[in-house]
Amino acid sequence: MKIAIAVPGRFHAFNLAKALALLGHEVVILTNYPKWAVKQFGIPPQQVRSLWIHGVVSRVFFWLTDRLGTPYPEAFLHRWFGRWVKGVLTQSPWDVVHPWSGVSEESFTSKGRNQTGLRLLMRGSTHIRTQARILRQEQDRVGTRVEQPSRWMIEREEREYKLADRVVVLSTFARESFLQEGVPSEKLLLLPLGADVRMFRPSADVVEERCRRVLAGEPLRVLYVGTLSFRKGLWDLGTLVYSLGSEPFRFRALGPIPRESTEFLRRLKGSLEIVPKQSQRSLPFWYRWADLFIFPTLEDGYPIVLAQAQASGLPILTTTNCCGPDLVQEGKTGWIFPIRSPQTMADRLRWCHGHRRELAEMTRSLYQEYQVRDWSDVAKAFEMLCQRTLAERPPTGRGAAEGRS
Repeated sequence: MKIAIAVPGRFHAFNLAKALALLGHEVVILTNYPKWAVKQFGIPPQQVRSLWIHGVVSRVFFWLTDRLGTPYPEAFLHRWFGRWVKGVLTQSPWDVVHPWSGVSEESFTSKGRNQTGLRLLMRGSTHIRTQARILRQEQDRVGTRVEQPSRWMIEREEREYKLADRVVVLSTFARESFLQEGVPSEKLLLLPLGADVRMFRPSADVVEERCRRVLAGEPLRVLYVGTLSFRKGLWDLGTLVYSLGSEPFRFRALGPIPRESTEFLRRLKGSLEIVPKQSQRSLPFWYRWADLFIFPTLEDGYPIVLAQAQASGLPILTTTNCCGPDLVQEGKTGWIFPIRSPQTMADRLRWCHGHRRELAEMTRSLYQEYQVRDWSDVAKAFEMLCQRTLAERPPTGRGAAEGRS
């Protein structure tokens, strides 16, 4: 199949494109990353179409917005990228067009040569109205501004949902959010993601050292990886860290800090170690440090960090509002909690401290018996979804006319 993947940034698109190419498909990435940067992820320049100037301008405006409060010109930036994608796609026919939500409307309304291609919209989170509602509630709870979708973006994405042949979602939770917002089930495709297992799987020695620390009664090392935002459950993470006080835990959070979180994190100084965002290549080192992984997100599709943590052999504490229920086996590979329940999470960490033998056994079992999906598995699942959906489509365009002649 000839597949175009359009993404303003990287997300999981590069991993998927590389794995699809290894299956023999002709894959092209349309991105605002420069070609030399995409090459570092194993994708040759001939498979890349780059609007790199868009990436530069977006980053400048993001910095100005995050640091100075300058209004972010999302309508201009999304339409600019969307029009460029449309222009590239209309230059040749495609079997599958797989763009990210927010930048797809222009290409989905195109009358060019790609109009008979299967339009699979990627929505990496929940339905945008569900997302907006949860984040609005969180803003009211924490009493500070929380970034949330604008009315313009909500309306744009809902138009994209309607224009797409199918909407690809990444977890059962995300799928349910679309159903609750009235999107029919036949419009949705579920594609769980994975991780680079070879990169993140630790050696047996690392796991045994982890178990030794646990059984020796050393402070349990609890790791968070991801944007330190209220959407990702920062308020609950902070509440949990504060409530455990001087108990035998060490908390480390790794990731970028948006403007909304700066003041709140300042209050946690001394209780939570903050590590700036690290390169993808260095992440296995940080996972090896930990004994447990915590991710109290309020709303997500498939946070890749959960797959990375499980590939790293870490028991996981996360919430119902992501891929956690799909990925974690309760009591065997971790625990699932309702959102906004930091005390319940704290109680489970106390249990881990008091039941160290059971925790060590869980760690060994997780390492030996449970296998995370690799990107090759994700690519095969995507391939199957495409083939099945293409087979279900009624004949259209030039091919249909030839079939009737």
